[in-house]
Amino acid sequence: MNAETVISNPETYQDQRGHKGPDRRCVGTGETCPKTQMIRFVKGPEGQLVPDIAGKLPGRGVWTLANRDALEAAVKNGGFKRGLKTNVMIGDDVVEQTEQLLRLKVLSLIPMALKAGQAYMGFDQVKSAAGSEPLAWRIEASNGSEGGRGKIRVLTRAISAELGQTPTPVIGCFSSSELGKAFGREDLVHAAIKFGPMRASFDHAAQRLSGFEPLVPESWPDKVHEQSKNYVGKRGDKG
Repeated sequence: MNAETVISNPETYQDQRGHKGPDRRCVGTGETCPKTQMIRFVKGPEGQLVPDIAGKLPGRGVWTLANRDALEAAVKNGGFKRGLKTNVMIGDDVVEQTEQLLRLKVLSLIPMALKAGQAYMGFDQVKSAAGSEPLAWRIEASNGSEGGRGKIRVLTRAISAELGQTPTPVIGCFSSSELGKAFGREDLVHAAIKFGPMRASFDHAAQRLSGFEPLVPESWPDKVHEQSKNYVGKRGDKG
């Protein structure tokens, strides 16, 4: 996998209903894993390969592990043709297309969380929450300042240490304009997801995206601090 793993023990990952989910075989690597760790693909109406991020498109589906290496292997070894039992057109940009759809999936969950009262946005809101309650996720703009990010990180880690929990993981792969658009604003640098019903969906979406790109940008000067124990999943904390 080319990006850091987000779930420390993916075999124990459960969906928001507490189910591990059925297993599927990856047509890229041959590994069998719970489908919560995978991406489904189908043959589209024009004969093209289509990433089915939600896993709901009609027709026969095949699966790859949710990481760049597995998808590239499936393209190279003819896994999609064998799995679908038919010829299928595979675009040169299928990996980039899949990554972009995974990014959009994560971004789509943010306004849903806000509408459900499960998110904070803006430095003041996030800083206040970080100093008073454990947070499920920190969301930091990739082009945000190290100083503001660090202040929130210190607060969340203090709360986590006090409660004996794993430090709050961070997503930093979206720009301030991308985050702003998700929240219906021009720009946004800081946001957070609360513990609650949205947490499992966000864990799942982030875990799959991490197989395609680092959630912590390589350009961050404080990357080493943000990566420390940057895990979610079976954390022994609030669900």
